[in-house]
Amino acid sequence: MSLSGVSLQKGCVESFTELKLKKAHKFIIYKLSDDLKEIVVDKAVSAGTYDEFLAELPVDQCRYAVYDFDYTLPDGERNKIVFYTWSPDDAKTRTKMVYSSSKDALRKALQGVAIEIQGTDLDEVAHDTVLERIRR
Repeated sequence: MSLSGVSLQKGCVESFTELKLKKAHKFIIYKLSDDLKEIVVDKAVSAGTYDEFLAELPVDQCRYAVYDFDYTLPDGERNKIVFYTWSPDDAKTRTKMVYSSSKDALRKALQGVAIEIQGTDLDEVAHDTVLERIRR
């Protein structure tokens, strides 16, 4: 239960575990239920590019997401699981407040996230921006 009283639907952690351990998903997008009482899986996508992931983030609605981010270093391929809080400027203020106060309920349940990104526009979640944060 979060500060806002929002709970997690059972499938939220299960989907994340499938992404982390089985590579069953490339990314998962979470949202609040229509009554704003529960965090639910909006969609779990098994394959897709980063651009396809970004295209799934609504321009006027908040979301949470996890993405299995692949990148290359001189010594080989790497990947990190990235947690996103998507809160676009065009989302309703009340919704942004509920998402903000509910984030910890989901974030603390997802063990194995390497980095958190908060985005209000696509520049803040652009591939190169996230890659730069990962490499720090």
